Amino acid sequence: MTRTLLAAASAVALLALGACGDNAGGGSSATRAGIWAAGSSTVFPFATRVAENFSRTAGGAAPRVEALGTGGGIQAFCQGVGPSTPDIANASRRMKASEFELCRQNGVTDIVELKIGYDGIVIATARTGASFNLRLEDLYLGLARETPNASGQFVANPATMWNQVNPALPAQRIQVYGPPPTSGTRDAFLELGMTPGAKKLPTLAALADADEDRFEAIAHTVREDNAWIDSGENDNAIVQTLTRTPGSLGVFGYSFLEQNMDTVKAETIDGVAPSADTIADGSYPLARSLYIYVKKQHIGVTPGLEQFVLEFMSEGSAGRGGYLQDRGLIPLAADELTAQRAIATALTPMTAPAN
Repeated sequence: MTRTLLAAASAVALLALGACGDNAGGGSSATRAGIWAAGSSTVFPFATRVAENFSRTAGGAAPRVEALGTGGGIQAFCQGVGPSTPDIANASRRMKASEFELCRQNGVTDIVELKIGYDGIVIATARTGASFNLRLEDLYLGLARETPNASGQFVANPATMWNQVNPALPAQRIQVYGPPPTSGTRDAFLELGMTPGAKKLPTLAALADADEDRFEAIAHTVREDNAWIDSGENDNAIVQTLTRTPGSLGVFGYSFLEQNMDTVKAETIDGVAPSADTIADGSYPLARSLYIYVKKQHIGVTPGLEQFVLEFMSEGSAGRGGYLQDRGLIPLAADELTAQRAIATALTPMTAPAN
């Protein structure tokens, strides 16, 4: 089932949430009917699948799952404690130190971080399109707003065709559809693709050593001349765009590739193709971990929240052969899942992220 059909089906099944009055940082004076999870569009189909199973087995109000993007979900999660804020933030990257601090300032002081599995970011084209064997440095040189010229000065990116970036690439215009700044997929693409790609170039490697902030600003700023096109939080829409726009590339999660293999194909990065095995073992350069963040202060207040979290991390859900693997999640190794399940059972709060 594609993401679009899944979202439509879920919209019918999931209940709206009453936002009773509360204030940021304060305790809840009321409860709501069901669990509320918000955040990553990549984690959305997995959280929705758990919500569907939980609703069938536990009864009561169906959990509400929203795809707001990782940044949007964490922002909502960190606004305070109480029924007008989510119980869970779904994320396709780790929580940032600045987000953890926002939570703390608003009274969200006990956050449980759970890694639920793996996913990869793919660079894809329509199945009928030319094939690319992209290097990490090609991603930076093709998509950064500024690149170094022959004198080492940073100038507006002059490349308009992929073969200008790398003669081994097709002679096609640079046109990439990708996620917006609120997306965890965008953040992960910058960290896993653009940053190491930039460091392959001596000028950028030297800048990273001399001025880390300036390096990050250059490596993480994508083009604004329609070579990179923000395409919203719906990864499935990017997939559909590739079939309508010959020669274009798209950036989205591996799980969406698996759902659409009949229409799109993934390109290799540094000679490695994305697959369940190369993502799980980390050999694919754009492999990443997926997370949920649980507001411990809502345990015992939001009915069924603790049981929902345990269902999410159960062997039948997140384990090998579990129903989330059928949905496209790449499971954790058995020992890693055991460790994450122990955190879920004990509801062990996370420590502040380093950055």
